[in-house]
Amino acid sequence: MHFSHGVHRLHWATALIRAMTVFVIYLVMAGPVVVSPGSGVSPSELGLLLMVSAPFLLIAIIVGVWVWLSLRFWIGGDDLVVETGVLRKRKRRISLSRVQAVDVVRPLVTRALRLAEVRVELAGGDQGEISLRFLGRAAAQQLRAELLARAAGLPGHTPEAPERLIWRVRFGALLASLVLKVPVFGTFALFVALLSAGFLYSELGVLGGAVPALLGLLRAVVAPLVIYTNFTVAMSPDGLRLRYGLLETRMQTVPPGRVQAIRIVEPSIWRSSGWARVDVTVAGYSGERQVFSSVLVPVAPRDVAYHLVAEVFPGTDINALRLMPASGRSWSLDRHAAAGADDVVFVSRRGLFCRSTDVIAHARAQSVRLSAGPLQRLLGLGTVHIDAPAGPVQVAAVNRDLEEARIIIESTAERARVARARGADRTRWAR
Repeated sequence: MHFSHGVHRLHWATALIRAMTVFVIYLVMAGPVVVSPGSGVSPSELGLLLMVSAPFLLIAIIVGVWVWLSLRFWIGGDDLVVETGVLRKRKRRISLSRVQAVDVVRPLVTRALRLAEVRVELAGGDQGEISLRFLGRAAAQQLRAELLARAAGLPGHTPEAPERLIWRVRFGALLASLVLKVPVFGTFALFVALLSAGFLYSELGVLGGAVPALLGLLRAVVAPLVIYTNFTVAMSPDGLRLRYGLLETRMQTVPPGRVQAIRIVEPSIWRSSGWARVDVTVAGYSGERQVFSSVLVPVAPRDVAYHLVAEVFPGTDINALRLMPASGRSWSLDRHAAAGADDVVFVSRRGLFCRSTDVIAHARAQSVRLSAGPLQRLLGLGTVHIDAPAGPVQVAAVNRDLEEARIIIESTAERARVARARGADRTRWAR
C-alpha cells in the first residue's frame, strides 16, 4: 500500500474508540445522578439508567462514525494532504520539507487492537503538529517510512532504511540511575523520617509533608521509569531512531540536522560509575512536546554519550577539545566552569555537584551575546551566551574576563558565519 495512490482514511476501529470514549464520559457524569449513592442499585434504577442511556449510546456511535468519516489524507507529490470535514471540507497541504519529525505512538488502550498513532511534527511551534489517530500498526509504519523517504527526496516506495544499534538501556541501569540521585535520597530520607515521627507520636499532621514527598518520589522515579523503559537508540540514514515506553510505546526519528544543541549531564553519584544522560534541543518541538522529546538517552556510559555527540555533529571529539577554565576572579560555585571551541562546535562545562557539558554546532548558533550581572560587573567578568532555539539546552561560557569574552564573541560569530556559508541550509530531511 502506498499513500500516494488514492485517498485514505483512519482505521475503522477509530470510530469504535471515539464512540466508547463519548459513552464512558456520559456514564461517569450521568451514572451518579440516575443511581442513588450508598446502597446497591435497585432494578428500577438500573432499568431507568439503561432506558436513558440507549439514546446516548446511539449519539456516541454517530459521533464516532462522523469523526471517522470527517478525516481523509494522502500524499500528493512533495506534500502531505489532510482533508477534514463532512459537510464543510477543509484541506491542508503540508510541504514535506517542513517535516521535523515523524513519531509512531502506541497508547496502551490501542495496543490490543494493533493500532498506532502517527504524529508528524512540523516547523511552526505548538501548532505545528499533524496527528493521525489511529491507523493499523503496519499502515502506520508504512506511512512513516514513506513520509521519511519523500522528505529526503527519495521515491515513496523506498524501503525503510536499515539501522545500527548504538545503545540499549537495561531496566536495572535505568532504575539505578533514577534512584542514585542526591535529591531522591534526600526526599526519601524526609519521607521515612516523617512517617517514623507520625508513627511514634501518633501524629497525622506529618501527612502534610509525607504526601508531597511521596508524590515527588513518584514523579522523579516511577514516571521516568514508565516512560523510558525498553529505551533503545539506533543510527540510520534518516536519523537517530529512539524507541521507548512501557505503557505507551513510542518510535521517534530525530534527524541530526534538526538537533540544535546537546547537553551531557553527569550527576555526582553517576560519575563514579561513568554514567551520563544526553539531552537535546530539537527544532520543531516546543512546549509539552519539547519536554517529552528532549532526552536522547536517559542513561549510558560516558563514552556512548560522547559518541552520540559525534554522530549528531560529525567531526566532533569532545575529549580532544581543550576547555579553558573561567576567570580566577570568580569565587562563585561556577569558578570551575570551562569553555572551548574548534571549527565545528562550541562547548561549555559547568556544575559542581551535577556537571553538565553543553555542545552547539557553530552552524546552529542563532546569535552570540554578552551579559553581566551586578557582581560580575564589579569583578570585571561576563557571560557569553551562544543562543539556540528555545529548549532545554542553552549554551553559555560563564565568568569570563571581559576582554576574553569579547574575543570569544568575535571568533564565535565568525566561525558561525563560515559554517553557515560552507554548509547551506538543508531543506531535505536526510541530505
